[in-house]
Amino acid sequence: MSGADLNDPHYKDSLLTPSSQEKRTVLLLAAAQALFQTSAVIVVTLSGLAGLQLAEDKSLSTLPVAMMMVAAAVLMIPASLLMQRFGRRAGFLAGAMLGCLAGLTAAASLWLHSFWLFVVSSMLVGGYQSFAQYYRFAAADAASVAFRSRAIAWVTAGGVVAALAGTSIVKLAQGIGSDPFLYAYLAMVALGLAALLVISRLQLPPPPVATVEEGSARPLRQIMRQPAFITALTGSAAGYGVMMLVMTATPLAMLQCGQPDSASVIQWHVLGMFVPSFFTGHLIARFGVLNVMLAGILLLAGHVAIALSGDAYLHFLSGLILLGMGWNFLFIGGTALLTETYRPSERARTQATHDFLVFGVMSAGSFAAGSLLARFGWQMVNWVALPILVFALVAVLMLAWSRRKAIA
Repeated sequence: MSGADLNDPHYKDSLLTPSSQEKRTVLLLAAAQALFQTSAVIVVTLSGLAGLQLAEDKSLSTLPVAMMMVAAAVLMIPASLLMQRFGRRAGFLAGAMLGCLAGLTAAASLWLHSFWLFVVSSMLVGGYQSFAQYYRFAAADAASVAFRSRAIAWVTAGGVVAALAGTSIVKLAQGIGSDPFLYAYLAMVALGLAALLVISRLQLPPPPVATVEEGSARPLRQIMRQPAFITALTGSAAGYGVMMLVMTATPLAMLQCGQPDSASVIQWHVLGMFVPSFFTGHLIARFGVLNVMLAGILLLAGHVAIALSGDAYLHFLSGLILLGMGWNFLFIGGTALLTETYRPSERARTQATHDFLVFGVMSAGSFAAGSLLARFGWQMVNWVALPILVFALVAVLMLAWSRRKAIA
């Protein structure tokens, strides 16, 4: 250690303080996340309503969002393999270009009044998302161990900008021209171009190579059998699955209940998703990742309780805020826990498999939202969330118990 005093508090603080290069990389990734998430907020806010306008069969109105999730899931592993071969930066640039193309295609579908072309545009957004999902992993890989959970949270916090910008763009675009959705989707082109500029300034480490000390990469099945991997996957999937199930249905449910201002509710929901990111990393460092994930499950259960108690504007507003906060704790906690389960040489396969399975659950939630709402109503959408949360609760408690037993 070159004479360094391991008991010196200043030395310990230096280990916890990220370098300027780490900060720069994480902040650029946070900016890229903000730009992507702004496009995602536009899509989530408008896709159900635009689908309702374009589709002859109104039960298909949530299909575009569902197909966005399907495309993201299908492309998650190819995106990871591409970035393993050519580097993260090349993959992120490809994703941003898909975002530009998605905006142009969506605008064309509205101009031509083509529902199926609109579905294609949503699938292109899914392609963008399949690359953008790795922003948080790129931050974790570029950060020191002490900074890792905070780096993930900082990147996720980029969504705070999206909460304000995305809904503002939607509201502003609705006052321009005869089509209330057209200019919002054109704005996605500008957001994609800005993302290309930000990503071009990234300097990321090359893909890792297995070392002699690490040994050869383990089979994927062996990695997935680890209790920590199972819990990380269960937490991330439960958080995202419940959120997509509820959020996809929310604009249509509010319309059914005579509450037209869904844009402001989505805005507060997205703030609930990302504002906690400013302190989630510190909470994980202080209380442990499993306690933070447990808090996320309880917050999501709080949303369900509020949603089942009524359908006034304040029920939607307060419930969706808790929904966002619960997602944040589960998703960041699950991501931080996942980084404990693989060696650097196993990174690409493990991350891709995790996110592929998570997006499979998200796709199911998006598909189920429209039919559940149309056939059984808003309350049934929320009842379906409860068994998912129970499953996640059992996984977190079992891992906590096994770790305490191992320590004892």
